[in-house]
Order: sequence, then structure tokens, then C-alpha cells
Amino acid sequence: MSPISNAQAIAWATQQLIEHSDSPKLDAEVLLLHILDKPRSYLFTWPEAALSDEHHQAFKAHIARRLEGEPVAHITGEREFWSLPLYVNNSTLIPRPDTETLVECALGLSLPHTAKVLDLGTGTGAIALSLASEMPSWQVWAVDYSQDAVALATRNQQRHALNNVTIAQSDWFSNVPAQQFDLIVSNPPYIENNDVHLTQGDVRFEPLSALVAEENGYADIRHIASQAREYLSSDGFILIEHGFEQGEGVREIFAQMNYRNILTIKDMAGCDRVTLAQMPE
Repeated sequence: MSPISNAQAIAWATQQLIEHSDSPKLDAEVLLLHILDKPRSYLFTWPEAALSDEHHQAFKAHIARRLEGEPVAHITGEREFWSLPLYVNNSTLIPRPDTETLVECALGLSLPHTAKVLDLGTGTGAIALSLASEMPSWQVWAVDYSQDAVALATRNQQRHALNNVTIAQSDWFSNVPAQQFDLIVSNPPYIENNDVHLTQGDVRFEPLSALVAEENGYADIRHIASQAREYLSSDGFILIEHGFEQGEGVREIFAQMNYRNILTIKDMAGCDRVTLAQMPE
């Protein structure tokens, strides 16, 4: 049998995935490039280049995993976030573009030059490392309840040599030393435990503990908002990611606790995505 070309491999895989993915061609390209260890431009420059038998077999194995629903990021072991390639695995959430809304908002705040920032439930470290890479003068603390997530975030920190980040295990604030932060950020669990989306797509392969919260998805947000008042500086900010239908509910939580300058920010799709508030007077 004659060797298969890059273009033929992509066409075959796209057809295989068309009923199993919202982005079948992109999935196929990402998986092939991972095997070839090539940049995206390679597929445009060398569409007729032949795959070796080894690469062809590996590609078919990757496509078979994707057909079973396994996320592309888990197959490749990597996902890019805020232009940082990050290691990922099934111990925590896969970083999503929606969360870049939180990073963008945080970078737009008026904070001290040497701001102290706390990222609660850091997972891969995506938020903390993005902020640290953009603002080398900031000191960023990142914590997670899961030791596996802490190990993963530490790998990502070392990968990008971001020495202004401290990563530790903590159940929210339980292991955070008493101090005042200029900014507290979090992408906590906020999905209801009976949400139909938990049985669909990539979330089937992600830990429920990082997705689901009691009180209709508000329990962890409420806990963070309550405890944060002991850790924020007098003009400090808190910034929480939440579901697209939870903006009003999160604003109410902040208002009940006397936070000020409460504002919900929309993501690129125009959906409520993060809510900002400032330390009560």
C-alpha cells in the first residue's frame, strides 16, 4: 500500500470525527502535528509529504482515542492558554479560552507595581502563570486542594521559569499564610450536580470536584467571597469566573457581603463570564 500524505490523513480523520467533534478538522490537524512534532504551518507547506508507517499508525491510534470522546488536550498532554503551552492531564480542568477573559480583566486593574496576587483552585496554573508572565514584578501565590494539580502546576511553572509564583496545596484559604493580597482570582467549581452538560464533551473526562458545587453551583463562590475579606488589602479586588447564567447571582453574593464596585464582565461570545468586586469599606 502506498504511503498516505498529510492532506489525505487529515481528510480521512476529519471524516471519521465529523459526528464526534465540533471541530473535526482542527482536532485532526492538532493530533497529526503532535505526532510529527511540527508547527501548524507545516501542513500548509507540505500537504503532500508522506507519513511514515510509524507516524500513520500513531495517528490512527490518536483518532481512535478521540472517537471515544477523549479530549484532544489529554491525548497530546498539552493545551495553550494565553500563549503559554501548558501540560495538562485528567487531574484537573483543561484551560479554556473563556478563562482568558479573567486574565485580561485582572491585567486591566489599577494595582500596585509589586502587587500580591492569590489564585485559588489553580489547576494547571493557567491563570497564575499567565498573570506572572505578563507582570514579572507581581508576586503570585497559587493554591489547589489536589496534590496532583499542585504537581501539574509546578511542572508548568518550571517549564516557563516563572520564579515570581509560589504554588502550594490548600483547601481554598486553609493553608494560605495570613497576609493581605491586592487581588484574589479564582475559577472555582460552579456547575450544578444535575447539569446535563456534565455528561457531554470534554467535561466527562475532567474531575467532578473541579466542576460541581452545591447550592445550585454557588457554594464555593460564596465561601471564597466570605473568606476573601480577611485576605484582601483595603482597596483589594476579587475576580471570580462563573457560568453564563450566574452573573446576577454572584453580584448578589458580593452585595450581601458589602463588597463595592461590583461589575460583571462578558466573554468574547457576549456571555456573562467573570464578576469583579472590591474590598468592603
